[in-house]
Amino acid sequence: MSTDTNSTLIPPAFREYGTQKLPQSPAFGHGKNGIAELVFSRSGKNPTRLVSDYLKVPYHLTGTLESDPAPGLTTVCLQDPTGAVTQGDRHSLSVEARPNARVHVTTQSATKVQSMKASYAHLDATLVVDSGAYLEYLPGPTILNETARCLQTTTIELATDATVIVGDVFVPNGLSDHEPFSFDHYHSRLEATVEESLVCADAVDLRPGERDPRDPATVGEYGVVGTLYVLAPSADTLDELADSIHELLADDSSVHGGTSLLKDDAGLTVRILGDRNADVSNAMDAVWNETRKTVLGVRAPVGESR
Repeated sequence: MSTDTNSTLIPPAFREYGTQKLPQSPAFGHGKNGIAELVFSRSGKNPTRLVSDYLKVPYHLTGTLESDPAPGLTTVCLQDPTGAVTQGDRHSLSVEARPNARVHVTTQSATKVQSMKASYAHLDATLVVDSGAYLEYLPGPTILNETARCLQTTTIELATDATVIVGDVFVPNGLSDHEPFSFDHYHSRLEATVEESLVCADAVDLRPGERDPRDPATVGEYGVVGTLYVLAPSADTLDELADSIHELLADDSSVHGGTSLLKDDAGLTVRILGDRNADVSNAMDAVWNETRKTVLGVRAPVGESR
């Protein structure tokens, strides 16, 4: 049986959680070791094609969609027939966008992390984006229920002239009858490299039992956190994009947000705080749309009001 207790990707606290025995199927057991390996390729100005895929439950895929307004861009919607993430679940997503491919990867709905009594859930994504390729990874929100333990790790490797957009909305109040921020442990880490040079390392480690995340240094009075990473090392419009996003968020009274440029002008990050999932998600869509118009010259498929 596979184990992740000694992996260098796993923080010490989660390694300890991983030693706890589960009364049902163990970690990496049947239906708990989700794998999705996707490879996309494009020739000339033809549409991007999914040329290789390997999936294990609970990941499921019914095909690609070609309805995006961006020329040559294909969409994949990953499905999860189980409906939730439970203790001991390990989900591993790998996406490779070959030269000049254009890809949008999303999920059918929010990722609902259920309450736990032992172990933890690990949601891992590895994105490799080759020369001239464009990749969006914008899954649904991550919702944590009471006593949940969730580790999210995202690793991005991109060429100098590639573009990657990654988004995440974190909802800490769950779906059951309990107080917000009553989960046990949430750790999210993203690392991005351009030609083996680290340009972004962002980590969030929340343990409400040890320190209330609602202090002024963390989320303050807000309850939902959205983050968008725009990695575009060869773009010459990042300053203008950052200014546009700043003005966009300043005009939205339902959220509070800001943006900052990454090392070596390799891209920018956007953080959005709000009281409701809907408000933060709408603001994220607006920022995504603004980024799309700047980078691709076309709108994002988020509604004509944007």
